[in-house]
Amino acid sequence: MTACRGAPGAMVVIISGPSGVGKDTIIEALRAHHDRPDYEFIVTCTTRAPRAGEVDGVHYHFLPEAEFLALRDAGELLEANQVHGAHWYGTPREAVCRALERGHHAILKIDVQGAQVIKQRVPDALLIFLVPPSLEALFGRLRARATETVDELEVRQRNAAIELARQGDYDHVVVNETGEVVRTAARVAQIIEEERARHPDRRVEL
Repeated sequence: MTACRGAPGAMVVIISGPSGVGKDTIIEALRAHHDRPDYEFIVTCTTRAPRAGEVDGVHYHFLPEAEFLALRDAGELLEANQVHGAHWYGTPREAVCRALERGHHAILKIDVQGAQVIKQRVPDALLIFLVPPSLEALFGRLRARATETVDELEVRQRNAAIELARQGDYDHVVVNETGEVVRTAARVAQIIEEERARHPDRRVEL
């Protein structure tokens, strides 16, 4: 596995938060309203099945578990975690390296476990944590999307409270207010640009 070194100023940006907080929605808003050539959105690998409307290679790389674990064991994933005691999720290392070498910010959507693993490997990574306006609002969003069984929903609700307690591990905490997606995405973009301005010559090594 060859080491890689990013161009000056290119960052690993992690967007994290509990299930149902709106991570995908914020990332889509970043694409739509902050379409910058130096933003590269890294597609996560997962062993779960696609949900309605999800496209392989766009929303996730949907992989059989054996293939996912082979990538993990070969060191091809920057992090790999089994989330909610069920499916595996992981970040493809090569995609992150390519983005950084091109001078792009590698923007990753990762759960709390994976974010801490990457922070250990990439101390200069920028960690942004999305929080809901309240637990009640979060649980309402989870119920409304109707993508989990009753048992799965209970696990996600229980884990959400645990994950919210980890927000102090992040560089920035951003509240994703209901109906304020564009404003939340703008705040995330502002944080990224402020961080780059503070460290224009910093180079990430993987």
